[in-house]
Amino acid sequence: MLIFLLLLLLTGLFPLPSTAIYTPLREYAGDSFFSGWDYYGNVDNTTLGNVTYVNQSTGVSQSLTYVDSITGHAIIRVDNFTNIPNASIVNRNSVKITTKEAYPVGSLVIIDAWHIPYGCSVWPAFWTLGINLEWPQAGEMDIIEAINNLGVNQYALHTSSGCSLPSPSSNSSSSILQSGNTIETNCTSTFYSNEGCLVQESKPNSFGAEFAEAQGGVFATQLDVSGIYIWFWSRSNIPAAISQANSSSKMDISSDWGTPTVAVPSSGCNITQYFQAQQLVLDITLCGVWAGVQSIYSSSGCSGQCIDNVIGAGNPTYNDAYWDIAYIRTYLSDTVTTTNITGNSSSTSSISTLLPSSSAASSGNDANSKRVAAVSVPVHGLLWFFLLTLFGPTLILGW
Repeated sequence: MLIFLLLLLLTGLFPLPSTAIYTPLREYAGDSFFSGWDYYGNVDNTTLGNVTYVNQSTGVSQSLTYVDSITGHAIIRVDNFTNIPNASIVNRNSVKITTKEAYPVGSLVIIDAWHIPYGCSVWPAFWTLGINLEWPQAGEMDIIEAINNLGVNQYALHTSSGCSLPSPSSNSSSSILQSGNTIETNCTSTFYSNEGCLVQESKPNSFGAEFAEAQGGVFATQLDVSGIYIWFWSRSNIPAAISQANSSSKMDISSDWGTPTVAVPSSGCNITQYFQAQQLVLDITLCGVWAGVQSIYSSSGCSGQCIDNVIGAGNPTYNDAYWDIAYIRTYLSDTVTTTNITGNSSSTSSISTLLPSSSAASSGNDANSKRVAAVSVPVHGLLWFFLLTLFGPTLILGW
């Protein structure tokens, strides 16, 4: 029976998050929080929101991005002080920032937030974007995203064709361990208006006023060869492994993490095929192609039209439209090591990138110095070797 259960784990029929030990890579926190990010500095030309994403100098001068002098937390907010006139084009200043570094398969990302933007017309997101390939071929993970006055966070993956989640009917069976509610299983970006595959949080206080009243919480995302796994804990339920850690602590995904909200086993989505190294993105847009759809807007506790919020005084409409972030920490599995290479980049901006060793050959044109991850033998492969060595005849004859 023991051998049978081990085989179930190894073959992916009973997928579990990898339990690797993670070494800290970078912490975005305190006075140095914003030094690791690039500001978008353009209108919202991706989700078509009624905002202008400011550059760094404007973000600083208008106090749309700053570090709170008392808490040391990073604040990222929508302009709530400008009177916006009713015109043919109505945009309010906001912020979109992207990390200078990208993190490969084998990474762990943890964000500790005390406040997530919310309110009618507000659409915040903390997400990742794959590099070097046209969207969505390098993958996208939406870790924190919801709209208007909704009180529930929604997770999504966006990929090219072929990646999917287990069907909702199997959520309660032994084929998947996940606490979230699967809404859509097809991660293909062209399926159902590019919404990708969706999982809704089942725990309370994951978004909106409820999240703020509970003093926020922590989201952790594991990007692993075995799958993608995302956890959420409200402030009072954060595991000791996280709450007692500091920026230099190694991270052990141990038993006190519990069941992830999202489980995307590699049996239905080949992670190394669909996800390249990922940049982290934080933004707040207004209205746009989700929050601004009239039927959706009206059903999420908001009256009138979405644009009515953007026009006029921003106070008090956008007083809650801000991020309050204690830290974002990134880690790399101890089964992955880093080395340095130099090459040429065709990219318009410099990205310090952690890439799987299989990408090293294609990175030869990159002129920027990059840290490249050389992936060791997967843990699953080592377990197979161990079992076959120890129980080989029994496994072959007794199966």
